[in-house]
Amino acid sequence: MALKLYNTLTRQKAEFAPIDPNNVRMYVCGPTVYDYAHIGNARPVIVFDVLFRLLRHVYGADHVTYVRNITDVDDKINARAARDYPDLPLNDAIRKVTEATEKQFHDDIAALGVLPPTFEPRATEYIRRDDGRETMVSLIEALVQRGNAYVAEDHVLFDVASMPDYGRLSNRSLDEMEAGARVEVAPYKKGPMDFVLWKPSKPGEPAWPSPCGIATPGRPGWHIECSAMAGALLGPEFDIHGGGIDLTFPHHENEIAQSRCAHGTPFMANVWMHNGFLQVEGEKMSKSLGNFVTINELLSDGWPGEVLRFNMLRTHYRQPIDWTKKGLEESQKILSGWFSQNDLSTDDRAELSPAFLDALADDLNTPKAIAELHGFAAAKDTTKLRAALGFLGFDGATLKKADARAAETAQSVASKVEPLIIARLDARKRKDFAESDRIRDELAKMGISLKDTKNKETGEIETTWEVAR
Repeated sequence: MALKLYNTLTRQKAEFAPIDPNNVRMYVCGPTVYDYAHIGNARPVIVFDVLFRLLRHVYGADHVTYVRNITDVDDKINARAARDYPDLPLNDAIRKVTEATEKQFHDDIAALGVLPPTFEPRATEYIRRDDGRETMVSLIEALVQRGNAYVAEDHVLFDVASMPDYGRLSNRSLDEMEAGARVEVAPYKKGPMDFVLWKPSKPGEPAWPSPCGIATPGRPGWHIECSAMAGALLGPEFDIHGGGIDLTFPHHENEIAQSRCAHGTPFMANVWMHNGFLQVEGEKMSKSLGNFVTINELLSDGWPGEVLRFNMLRTHYRQPIDWTKKGLEESQKILSGWFSQNDLSTDDRAELSPAFLDALADDLNTPKAIAELHGFAAAKDTTKLRAALGFLGFDGATLKKADARAAETAQSVASKVEPLIIARLDARKRKDFAESDRIRDELAKMGISLKDTKNKETGEIETTWEVAR
């Protein structure tokens, strides 16, 4: 089986050749922990979990290192902390926000069936260290010493003009990027595209001793975080860097610039992989449009985590995905059908189908892999179906829990709904339509949808009901 991956840097799909087959290394940008993760955040988590599983299968579980970071220093975190805990010192409030939000993130993605990464560093752990590992401060100082960064008004900025092929990942020339820049350029910048590596902290904000002899305490810029954590845990050159397509520019472009210039290396990661955008019901997800959906909300609404995962994998990771209720319902129907009609108890000894593996090895072609699953189900090949589902992270556990919750809820709801339905039918027989309508409205407020049909034999009106999702 030849593993082929699409590389954003080369814009080609090519056979993957690790730097060291005994230590295949992958870095993926993780969440900024200031609020619940939205469903778009779940896409790279799920996509690169599948790649992690595939790499472990090909090279051995002990020969793959997967790093996914936690960003716990950010202006949004500061704002959330000040809003939620106005009576606490800001640093204490930030700790409460980041610890609670990180736990929420882990709880939510655990329901999605993802494996834990090998390392999950927090950004604040890599600003300064005493153990000799690479840090944001050491990277920044190396960039200044090499002439790729400069100090100006208590800031340290990367000199974009010092890197001739800056913009290669996003396929933009420096002239195009400068022409497209719409933000006001700070007067202390040498060039309009120069970006912040370190900045002074405002009073009350989190602060660390600054690099390069700057007296004012400060904090790192966003881009330097991932360069430092990747360098410390994977080395200056590693195999795969992943994330959402929205991170290509400027975040990943800036990571490459920082890491290559600080280490004097020709590349940072050999392969750059990016998952496509996600929209909801045909529109860009936005709080202003009222279609901003979190993983937690979907789980709380009763959607099993495996359904969310399966629905995500039905679209190729590089393609845009339209997240719809109809899609979720189809995903649940497919998964529930497979697990209810087959004995899919876990069996780690089952061999994986070569056709299934070949699909995944073709740049994570999960739609093609899922087509193989449909074929196994149609052929009643339980062994292959069970093995493939297990490999992709499906064991039916969240489906069973959802079914149990649904049965319990249905019993509880029925005890309240059915007497009202009887009362409504009685009102209709008495032609008391005002009372009948009142009861229908009361049921609607409870989230109950009614359907009236006439019994052909008796002529009586019969009512069925369901809980509207």
